[in-house]
Amino acid sequence: MSQPLNELLNLLQLEKLEEGLFRGQSENLGLPQVYGGQVLGQALSAARYTVQDDRSVHSFHSYFLFPGDPEKPIIYDVENLRDGRSFSTRRVKAIQNGRPIFYLTASYHGDAPGFEHQNEMPNIPGPENFASETELASHIAEFLPEKLRKTFCGEKPIEMRPVTIVNPLNPKKADPKQYLWVRANGAMPDNQLIHQYLLAYASDWGFLVTALHPHEVSIMTPNFQVATIDHSIWFHRPFKMDEWLLYAIESPTAANTRGLVRGEIFNQKGELVATAVQEGVMRFTK
Repeated sequence: MSQPLNELLNLLQLEKLEEGLFRGQSENLGLPQVYGGQVLGQALSAARYTVQDDRSVHSFHSYFLFPGDPEKPIIYDVENLRDGRSFSTRRVKAIQNGRPIFYLTASYHGDAPGFEHQNEMPNIPGPENFASETELASHIAEFLPEKLRKTFCGEKPIEMRPVTIVNPLNPKKADPKQYLWVRANGAMPDNQLIHQYLLAYASDWGFLVTALHPHEVSIMTPNFQVATIDHSIWFHRPFKMDEWLLYAIESPTAANTRGLVRGEIFNQKGELVATAVQEGVMRFTK
């Protein structure tokens, strides 16, 4: 396991304060706020401590209320809404500076046989055909703000290989679609819940920016704001984050300063393992 991956897994392991109450540390990625994927991953990590071992999360729905401070820890308050014969439901409130900054509701279910069908995996060349995001960022490192240089150009806990290259310093008009090959940077424990909350962490990276492609703007465009409003994932089948996954993303619409993105996540066997949906703000601030 690489050091960055080990550090991330430690970040997602929370300190139990009392029953249903946990504390997570924050990481500073050089962004003005806590990275949304960190809050998603930590909230799922908090909830899993309260659910019986034979159930894993099959869906969650979340809302970001306020930006988190990357220099301060976050408290996670887990409420047990239901434990039924087949399903368990938890609600997680993330608190910082004495106020809620995020809510997540997650549903858990055990394995059960039933009907199956799925969309076909897009016909995209394998990850060995593409450069990593870190390698691509190194070509524009001198133009990146210093506080972002390590985040984009250093070794990462999760390797991403974009199929289509978008230069954030000079964005060109493009279709609102993108494909990313994603994999943890090292071997991981054989625990599906850990793989699930690591995918939740990764799913927020590069997601909403797909909605910017038709508009010739990027997250580095001056006086332009991009921020997540809500984020949901449905987990369909078991998967391994330390094996390559294809993240197929599209943005069906943008309107009223909000963009919507939808992603399907496939393993290399062509199985649809998860679906993610996010809406976020995308607007000029001046």
